[in-house]
Amino acid sequence: MPGFTSNVLIKLDTGTVARVMLIEDDPSVREGLRLSLSRHGHQVDAVGTGEEGLHRLQAAPTDIVVLDLMLPGLDGFEVCRRIRAGGPTPIVMLTARGDDLDVVSGLEAGADDYVVKPVRPRVLEARIRAVLRRGGPAAPPGGGREVHGDLAIDRASLTVAKAGAQLTLPPLELRLLLELSAAPGQVFSRQQLLESVWDLDFLGDSRLVDACVQRLRTKIEDVPAKPRYIQTARGFGYRFGPL
Repeated sequence: MPGFTSNVLIKLDTGTVARVMLIEDDPSVREGLRLSLSRHGHQVDAVGTGEEGLHRLQAAPTDIVVLDLMLPGLDGFEVCRRIRAGGPTPIVMLTARGDDLDVVSGLEAGADDYVVKPVRPRVLEARIRAVLRRGGPAAPPGGGREVHGDLAIDRASLTVAKAGAQLTLPPLELRLLLELSAAPGQVFSRQQLLESVWDLDFLGDSRLVDACVQRLRTKIEDVPAKPRYIQTARGFGYRFGPL
């Protein structure tokens, strides 16, 4: 499927102004959020169906997608999967409930964060700023190539290969892998990872970490259910190896 392009309008330290694709089927909610985000300086393209949203994303660049999960026709979960298959464009999902089923399913489909309805515009704006602020990882000074089993991680070029084949990892998954692999065998709590990878300096939702780990495992592990690289430290968090 064609990739989706992303291009931030203004440097984030001047106020996270971005192109936002809003996909929401409720006209009153859609218009209210469009107006609110526009007041914050964002360029908002608001549509009512997943099909139209995917069509617009292929036609024009966007920096972030705000996606309602409960859409008519092509639902938000499938739209999320298709966006993620097309590239690393960040996604904030809107869910009518904060229960595990909706949230975990949306995160596993590829969403970066979520906001529970009814949406408070200031909360949504804060989540958009946070997701865009994360962006991709910066190449560390002096970073080099590391080999862990079949996995080769090049910190200078920010590339990952498995058994010689290049992997395409979205920014969050790449940041998570770089963070964990920098200290093989060290256990990181979910809260530590939320602070270092998600830039959340408050008590965040550990489901963000768990879902990202699951997505990453499907790409780097031979058997995701029996991981060699990203291992679970039950009751605490995750570690990289030992292999």
